[in-house]
Amino acid sequence: MNAAELHDDAIVIDGLICSKWNRELFEDMAKGKLTAANCTMSFWEDFEGAVQNIADMNKMIEENSDLLLKVRTTKDIYRAKAEGKTGVMMGFQNAHPYEDQIGYVQILKDLGVGITQMCYNTQNLVGTGCYERDGGLSGFGREIVAEMNRVGVLCDLSHVGPNTAKEVIIESKKPVAYSHCLPSGLKEHPRNRTDEELKFIAENGGFVGVTMFTPFLRAGVNATVDDYVEAIQYVYNIVGEDAIGIGTDFTQGHGQDFFEYLTHDKGYARRLTRFGEIVNPKGIRTIGEFPNLTEALLRHGFTERQVRKIMGENWVNLLKEVWGE
Repeated sequence: MNAAELHDDAIVIDGLICSKWNRELFEDMAKGKLTAANCTMSFWEDFEGAVQNIADMNKMIEENSDLLLKVRTTKDIYRAKAEGKTGVMMGFQNAHPYEDQIGYVQILKDLGVGITQMCYNTQNLVGTGCYERDGGLSGFGREIVAEMNRVGVLCDLSHVGPNTAKEVIIESKKPVAYSHCLPSGLKEHPRNRTDEELKFIAENGGFVGVTMFTPFLRAGVNATVDDYVEAIQYVYNIVGEDAIGIGTDFTQGHGQDFFEYLTHDKGYARRLTRFGEIVNPKGIRTIGEFPNLTEALLRHGFTERQVRKIMGENWVNLLKEVWGE
């Protein structure tokens, strides 16, 4: 099976996309043969704001039903593959929509949210993000983790501080994930993870989705799809072939105002970081170029079986366990 045939046949899952949602993007997902994606419904929003975003996405799924379907279970992922559509997995990049109400975890799960990042860059009621002093998982945070375990929501730790992340890994009775991160062994950055952190999550049954966001890649804006594969290989060598997947962090279609929103606390307050120029790696600049990643993995020596796992099968296995199927 050549690279194009393998990509056509494989389950292809992106563990994090926060692009500008519109018909043009959904058509590009189809072009890239994307089976399913964790689509961000909230960064800084509270409960009401997050529910409005979910309502908006529900409407878009309905209006673009020839291209999309909503994912609640892994059976829906397989259905998306069979029907040639992209499955929308709804996710949060912040636990802030839960506010101070444990019961909101169940309500939002019922609305379709199966993945929630515990913190987004800074402090919330659950714990601390990666851009400020990390006081660890709060007592309330432990209750939120327990409830997420109970109702079947994946704990995501990508933008979470190292102390909080470690304590969530220990506290959770279900596997947890860095859905979109890179190794600090290739480039030091507050958003990247040390070899020890990567090893710890894998040893505790967790999962690592590797991102390609160029400010965090070693080659920066000069990166190509081969630099992305270098990062995947690095993480693979630490966590093994069953605990790794893709989490691109595609922001396709957004302008500078979006990145200003992301890089200020609560979307408007103090500046947390500057990304500089935002350009995706050459060869995978758009979601439609996803087949180039399958080709690059094969070219760098990964076997067909390993590529299938990395491109999506490992994500399915993780979600089956967390979602209680």
